[in-house]
Amino acid sequence: MLAVRNVVVTIDGPAGAGKSTVARRLAQRLGYRLLDTGAIYRAVALAAQRAGVAWTDGPALGALAAKLHIAFRWEGEVNHVSLDGDDVTAAIRQPAISQGASQVSAHPEVRAALLELQRKLATLGGVVVEGRDTGTVVFPSAEAKFFLSATDVERAQRRMLELQRAGVPAVYDDVLREIQERDARDAQRAVAPMVPAEDAVQVDSSWLTIDEVVAQLESVVRSRLG
Repeated sequence: MLAVRNVVVTIDGPAGAGKSTVARRLAQRLGYRLLDTGAIYRAVALAAQRAGVAWTDGPALGALAAKLHIAFRWEGEVNHVSLDGDDVTAAIRQPAISQGASQVSAHPEVRAALLELQRKLATLGGVVVEGRDTGTVVFPSAEAKFFLSATDVERAQRRMLELQRAGVPAVYDDVLREIQERDARDAQRAVAPMVPAEDAVQVDSSWLTIDEVVAQLESVVRSRLG
């Protein structure tokens, strides 16, 4: 399928709403690149853990983030993430790193350090950007914006299946609590709280299949671009 003209498409929303899968498939349908901003913050959390930097130390995290080299590359159906040349695709998906990413992303020093990197990676458009404030802060002028959500119960069930497939032991009640705590932290943070952009199309994926969500988003993008 031919790609539409090069634009920036953003997909915001809470953890477990299906952003990663939807963004990947939408990018493939449009013939676009994929930029996972959540993976960037996860990479910072992992780098901090490895360097012994506390996830609560904003200034140190900002200095660390400014020096990191983070890149993406497709291998089949997987959008691989490299951190200073090391493939960390699996490492950044561990539950502890997920919590760490939520913590480090709340620091203004980290967000400032990564803002230029994210915008540079999306230069010239032709990219689907997935994250929590991509349509409000990182790319406020994006031509097509979406906010993908789902109930916390549904997101916890999805996360459980994801962990089980990866062979990671997990307890449903713990997963649900972590999602609820993360939602509260992301919504209440002083810098770039998780809210839909005013011009974003909001989609509740709780009772939709991935294919239905992707088709809905693709239809909106193509209709807007003529």
